[in-house]
Amino acid sequence: MNAMRRRLLLTMLGSTLTAAARPAAARAGLAEPPPLLLAGIWSERIDPALCLVSEKFDGVRALWDGSRLRHRSGRTVAAPGWFTERLPRDALDGELWFGRSQFDALSAAVRKERPDDVAWRRVQYLVFELPGAAGPFRQRAQAIEHIVAACQWGQLKAVPQFGVADRLALRRRLDDTVGLGGEGLMLHLADAPYVTGRSDVLTKLKPYLDGEATVVGFRRGRGKYDADVGALQVQTPDGQRFYIGSGLPDALRRDPPRRGRIVTYRYHELTESGLPRFASFVRVHDPL
Repeated sequence: MNAMRRRLLLTMLGSTLTAAARPAAARAGLAEPPPLLLAGIWSERIDPALCLVSEKFDGVRALWDGSRLRHRSGRTVAAPGWFTERLPRDALDGELWFGRSQFDALSAAVRKERPDDVAWRRVQYLVFELPGAAGPFRQRAQAIEHIVAACQWGQLKAVPQFGVADRLALRRRLDDTVGLGGEGLMLHLADAPYVTGRSDVLTKLKPYLDGEATVVGFRRGRGKYDADVGALQVQTPDGQRFYIGSGLPDALRRDPPRRGRIVTYRYHELTESGLPRFASFVRVHDPL
């Protein structure tokens, strides 16, 4: 970062969100986000025996409408023609994926405006839902398997769904998945019709909780970070504001994400006031 930019940053530290800090998608005039089902957090009140369970894959979500592959933001994925030509006419919802613990490499590959054929040969499209399809989820999961099998293409896969007998079996499966490098598990009510929006029809179970928030300001650092950002001030979708400093890499302290960017954070639980306890930075979302 040059001296002028650093001086500018220091004048910004501790300031709040302004009208100029609208969400990046709105500023860029991107397409409206497609309606999607968004997962809630699993709780003990949900009987896992009523669900189909799958691994939670750390990928980039992508929606296929039969002719176009889109990011969650609504922006078109710049995939090679040979990749989209292999996809069926059926609408699909899933994750673009390289493998466990390879999110950064995957994100760098799929956000390029000019697709890298070598990288895209590694991309798998893991399908877990059929948008708008009729019937309960157990039937849609079976339909996904048939659609994928008919394509006969190794880069298109149906996310394996399985049942568990009870909460103890669920926790054991979580431990096994995390032990192999997985993020956690997804639980989808087997009898649920297709819905969109945030819903407990679909919930996630991880060894820690996570969330997303918008950067609205900065707090100056201390000691060796005196000339840099000490913490990001962020705002949750429900308007809660707090600071995230733990886990913030030195590179982002020197050149932090601009206001309006979305970041992912981890936390252990919520305080009585509803704020994340021990929030830790995970990553900045790419403007997909």
